Amino acid sequence: MGELGPADTNGILALPWMRPERTSAGLGWEHVYLSKQHEHPYRGEFGAARTHQLILHLAGPVTVRRRAGTPAELSRRMQARELFLQPSGTDLSVELGGELDTLHVYVADTAVQEAAGAEAPIRLSEELGSVDPLLEQLVLSLDGVVREWEPAARTYADQLCALVAAQLARRHRAGNAPAPEEPPAPAALSDHQFARVRELMAERLGEPLGLAELADATGLSVSRFSRRFKARTGLPPHRYLLRLRVEQAGLLLRTGTDPIADIAARCGFSHQEHLTRVLRSHLGTTPAALRRAG
Repeated sequence: MGELGPADTNGILALPWMRPERTSAGLGWEHVYLSKQHEHPYRGEFGAARTHQLILHLAGPVTVRRRAGTPAELSRRMQARELFLQPSGTDLSVELGGELDTLHVYVADTAVQEAAGAEAPIRLSEELGSVDPLLEQLVLSLDGVVREWEPAARTYADQLCALVAAQLARRHRAGNAPAPEEPPAPAALSDHQFARVRELMAERLGEPLGLAELADATGLSVSRFSRRFKARTGLPPHRYLLRLRVEQAGLLLRTGTDPIADIAARCGFSHQEHLTRVLRSHLGTTPAALRRAG
């Protein structure tokens, strides 16, 4: 599957006056597309998309009217932090009554179905003005990744995408159907699977490494791999990979004489300042201080 982009959306972002401030275009995200923009009042008809559209209002109040698969028009005075959810495969008629800053997140239906893990496909609900603090924070975190993108954040971005899909599947399915009961504690990766993932991480320590590549090494789907990896290590994959990068950088700083910028690149950090920021956050020190202590 290729990168998700504007062609996979329902067309709102193609309005002639829409000028996104930032998007995830070019970052290689296969299951989620994000766009941050300032919207002007409009009324429009939009065709169905294969993605689910999630809009987080960053300001308000503003009046929104919509007609989708519902039998009657819905209208709401929406506040900041409220959500607009348009399921995939349904046409949409919508009117925005004022100017507004928004975050649009488009999620591939394949990701939602995988996260649901149901025998039959699930449908998401049409929502206008719902509140979901966890989903809100996940969307804001995705926007933060786009705003301060570094290739080393690829695994973290993949994890956030998977969590967005999982939250949609669990809490926003149509008909207010309850989510399945919590499954028992997931099985952990086998010794062989974990060894293969560790080997891949070590081989690709200096490169962007996505969840899909790690999952492929174990023969599992992304969602199952993420659960089993955390059951094995106590950490999500992106956190474990970052720990390996920090450990390797510390070792090279203490025992070698290579320039700090070269060590940062070899260990998967975008630049020397990125390495410095991470070491301060995780170890309370700097590359130069580690070198002196070695």
